[in-house]
Amino acid sequence: MVRVEWPLHVVRRIVFGVVTAAVLAVGGWFLVSWLQESQARCGAGVVKMGDDAECVGVTDGSYTFAGHLAPVEKKIRQENAKVAKGEDSYVSVAYMTSFTLKDDDSNSSESVRHELEGAYLAQYRYNEGDLGGKPKIRLLLANTGSRSAHWRHTVGELTARADDKRGRLVAVTGLGPSTDENLAAIRELSKKGIAMVASTMTATDIQDIHNFVRVSPTNVDEAYAAAGYLKRNKFKTAVVVQDAAKGNLYAGTLGPAFTRAFPDKAGHRLVAETKTFDSSVRSAWQTELRFMSVELCAQKPQVIYFAGRGIHLTSFLDSLANRNCQSEQFTVIAGDDTSNLTADKLADAAATKINVLYTGLAHPDMYKKNPDAVSAPSAKFFAEGAELDRWFPNDSRDDGQAIMAHDAVLTAATGVQMAASSQGEVVGDAVARMFHQMDGGQQVAGASGFLSFQNNGNPRDKAVPVLRLTAQGRAVFVEVSAANGRPREKNG
Repeated sequence: MVRVEWPLHVVRRIVFGVVTAAVLAVGGWFLVSWLQESQARCGAGVVKMGDDAECVGVTDGSYTFAGHLAPVEKKIRQENAKVAKGEDSYVSVAYMTSFTLKDDDSNSSESVRHELEGAYLAQYRYNEGDLGGKPKIRLLLANTGSRSAHWRHTVGELTARADDKRGRLVAVTGLGPSTDENLAAIRELSKKGIAMVASTMTATDIQDIHNFVRVSPTNVDEAYAAAGYLKRNKFKTAVVVQDAAKGNLYAGTLGPAFTRAFPDKAGHRLVAETKTFDSSVRSAWQTELRFMSVELCAQKPQVIYFAGRGIHLTSFLDSLANRNCQSEQFTVIAGDDTSNLTADKLADAAATKINVLYTGLAHPDMYKKNPDAVSAPSAKFFAEGAELDRWFPNDSRDDGQAIMAHDAVLTAATGVQMAASSQGEVVGDAVARMFHQMDGGQQVAGASGFLSFQNNGNPRDKAVPVLRLTAQGRAVFVEVSAANGRPREKNG
């Protein structure tokens, strides 16, 4: 064999080249990985997910989920910074919902912004306002994405924070509308021992879940409140129009509840079987609603109970406005999801000239008309010219979303304070146990009513406002009703 001896300078060049190539290869891999990771991250605790690259996850306000949320997120971030730097101990409470929305989401950008404003108000009141509670509350924002498509990721982020000794997450509030996805998220949070307070979730069959309560009335409460109002105002005949979309727990429990509540021996009756449409079939549901107006003209009910989302109500009203029996006068009454309609959508609904009523979750005028039904100290914050108006001018409070979010966070904060006083260490299970001690003098003094909770997690005898849509597209307060269907006069 011929032995080849390479000159030393050639060997050095070869070795250098090989080493350089290896370094570049490894460095290139790290560079690509870093670029991919940085592109997937929107901010600390927030990542891009799905085909639309939605930014989902958990933030302390340092990442802004949407431009219109910037003013309220800034205030939350500033308050959180004070809490973290202060000498007092603190725990974390999250507000979870869909902060990045698309056209087919039932909640609107306006309603979500109002919720966050109310959540901040509760944090402010508890930390440094008129309530002065301890330990302090750090408020986290948890985005599950449009239609809560990425709830698993966000719930995973939240449960990881429940194990953090400093600033431990003990409660999750908000929780979004009544859907299968949000119900699945609740069940997962329940397994992890985290306390939960839903703000606007009304589907009746979301109950008897460990560590879960809600501050909103149930759909059964709303149905009886609506039926009672209609009966007192001489409406004798009705028809139910219901969304039959799978997974719409809101409509699926609202329609049957009214079907039970309205008929009686005094002559109040349903003049036809429930009429259904399926909002999940995008190519068909509007046509289904349009054909209903012909049937309704033939059946001539005095009132139509609409058990569907607000975004579908507007299409139904358009169809009814173009009915072939213009001489027939119809009244439509709907549930609380009507509160999610934007000001423009409400104006469009009013333009149909159909008489529209709905059972809401809260309204600033509840205190004016029924001062015993809600807490005066809480109600004053939602009056014209009060703190919310000064912090976030030009935002209406009529949809009640700010009130409900405020009461949900206030309930969680009250549970935190009670757990700290009675048990010392504050953890999720301890906070949740306190929810069922909130009775008598321990009721939560909410702006939507005085709050105490049944063993199944539902509020006890919750106030239900009946609202009317005006020709100007505003929701005006009519009366405060309750689960028994009678006007509510006094607390308790």
